[in-house]
Amino acid sequence: MTASGLRNETLRDALRDMLGKPFGSANVVYVPTASVAEPGDHGWFVADLNRLHGLGWREFDVLELNGLPRQMVLDRLLNADVIYVEGGNHYHLARSITGNGLAEGFLQSLENRVYVGVSAGSMIFSRNLTEHSADVIGDTADLHVLGATTVEPPFGLFDWYLKPHLYSPDFPERDDAWADRIAARADFPIYFIDDETAVRVRDGTVEVISEGRWRFHP
Repeated sequence: MTASGLRNETLRDALRDMLGKPFGSANVVYVPTASVAEPGDHGWFVADLNRLHGLGWREFDVLELNGLPRQMVLDRLLNADVIYVEGGNHYHLARSITGNGLAEGFLQSLENRVYVGVSAGSMIFSRNLTEHSADVIGDTADLHVLGATTVEPPFGLFDWYLKPHLYSPDFPERDDAWADRIAARADFPIYFIDDETAVRVRDGTVEVISEGRWRFHP
C-alpha cells in the first residue's frame, strides 16, 4: 500500500519479490475509479499510469468498477497477477466497491494476487474507514462532495488507518504538526507515510518499506 505508486526501486523490488516473476511475464489490471471523483488537473494520474505501464507488463488492462456487469469486473480482476488501484477519492472508491456488490469477490481475488494501492487505493482496507475517522482525519469534505454522510468500509481487514502524502510538496499542510494534531484526536492506530514509502502486508505480517519518511501512532 503506497502513497504515490512505485516511485522508487525499493518499492519496485518489493513488488517483484511478492510477485515472484518478472513484470514482463505478468498481467496487471489498473483501476482508475477513485481518480474520477477528483476535480482539476489529472497530470498526477497520467504520470502514475505511464510509470506503471513503463514497467513492461505482459498485459496491461484498465478496469472501471462502475457501469460494468459485476461478473465481468470480477473476471478481469481474476485474470490479473497484480491489481493496481489508483488514488483519488477513497470514499468514492469504497462506495463503488460496496455499491456494486464487489466486496466479497474482490477480497477473494486478493487471496492469490498481489494488490498495489495508491493513496485512496491504500486507504480502503481499514475497518476504521468511517464517518468518525473522516471527522478525526479532517476528510469530511471528501465524503460530502459525493452527497454522502456515511461510508461502509468495503473490506475491514486492519484496525489501523493509512494516511498518505506526509511531507509531500503537493500537500504542504501535511507536516509533523498536522500528523500530531490527528494522532492526538485519533482512537485508532495510524500509519502516516510519504510518497516514497509503502506498507506491505504479507501472510499477516505488516512491514514498512521506504526510501523516505513515515510515522506510526499506535
